[in-house]
Amino acid sequence: MTAKNEPLITFKDAEILNGENPVIYDLDMDIYPGDLVYIVGKVGTGKTSIIRTMMAENPLEKGFGEVCGFKLHGIREKDIPMLRRKLGVIFQDFQLLMDRSVEENLSFVLRATGWKDKDAIDSRISEVLDGVGMRDKAHKMPHQLSGGEQQRIAIARSLLNKPQVILADEPTGNLDSETAEGILNLLLEINKENGTAIVMVTHNRNIFEHYHGRVFVCKGESCEENLDNEAIDLALTI
Repeated sequence: MTAKNEPLITFKDAEILNGENPVIYDLDMDIYPGDLVYIVGKVGTGKTSIIRTMMAENPLEKGFGEVCGFKLHGIREKDIPMLRRKLGVIFQDFQLLMDRSVEENLSFVLRATGWKDKDAIDSRISEVLDGVGMRDKAHKMPHQLSGGEQQRIAIARSLLNKPQVILADEPTGNLDSETAEGILNLLLEINKENGTAIVMVTHNRNIFEHYHGRVFVCKGESCEENLDNEAIDLALTI
């Protein structure tokens, strides 16, 4: 268990890549247990590339990066699944498997991350679906669900392995405002009740203005923590 005063995620002088091209230089970032962190900026400023680097989907070739005890530079292929078990990931487009039920989607993830006992799998699926208010949808196919319901299932999926950090990439981008508010409240509840750190990529100022957290602003090949509302607004509009 990570102590409250020890960061779950650390970057020092890190160069963030998109493909082979650097998009952010000299990234310094520490994220602690229980943090709510926003990464904001216009499209193309490297926000999602930071998330992908945290997941070891993008390589870290320059600078230092460590996520949940795993050093990112030169991470071994066999260690990446173990790193990802400590992370929950939520995407804008849900990324559910459309050819299987909600229950089968969740079971697939558990089995892929090493769960073997059917009773334990069934119990954990029920637990996470209860937590997002979707237990009665277990046998539904994704196309039978609304966008908000699909995102709740995606949140349930992200919680399966009791992650230390949830990475949410524009989690409300495809939802209407009322549904988005419900999703954000659910994430904040998880953050407060479980102490799960949340790192959320967004370009929507209304979200981080209403739901207060730490804000990192990406612009001009840099990403820095910023408490200045005018500077944040400028980064999102220029």
